[in-house]
Amino acid sequence: MQELDSLYPADKTDCYQLIHSQLKALLENEPYVIPNLSNASALLNGALKNINWVGFYLIHNNELLLGPFQGKTACVHIKIGKGVCGTAVLKDETQLIYDVLAFPGHIACDSASRSEIVVPIRVDGHIVGVLDIDSPITGRFDTLDKEGLEEVVRILEQSCQWKEYSQL
Repeated sequence: MQELDSLYPADKTDCYQLIHSQLKALLENEPYVIPNLSNASALLNGALKNINWVGFYLIHNNELLLGPFQGKTACVHIKIGKGVCGTAVLKDETQLIYDVLAFPGHIACDSASRSEIVVPIRVDGHIVGVLDIDSPITGRFDTLDKEGLEEVVRILEQSCQWKEYSQL
């Protein structure tokens, strides 16, 4: 059986192009948020190298609530403004954290995590959740990851029916 690592290009730009096309195919004619986020997290987990957690948090009752993910067990509730995920919501911008140990207020769901990237998901100008990815390697994420993952989120924003989530 062929290893998953060998199915995805080593070049990040090429890898993200493949991820984007695969995600679009997975989401085609499927409007439901939870199945789509589940498949997106599985796709990213299989495609991205050197990560130890990938998943989504959705806004519910003015906090982030754990959604579909791949990896070890995770924090269920995160307050807006707390940790990297809550900061991404508060600042309404992607957080690319080189070293989570140097991030004030970092929430360590997995003590092995050393770097993190969090991309807000927006619908009708409002944040409805975030894509969160952790790595056990300091400095794992860069601007190519930021651009590639922001496009992943744009694809999800456009492909899903967020109506029930945009009012939470």
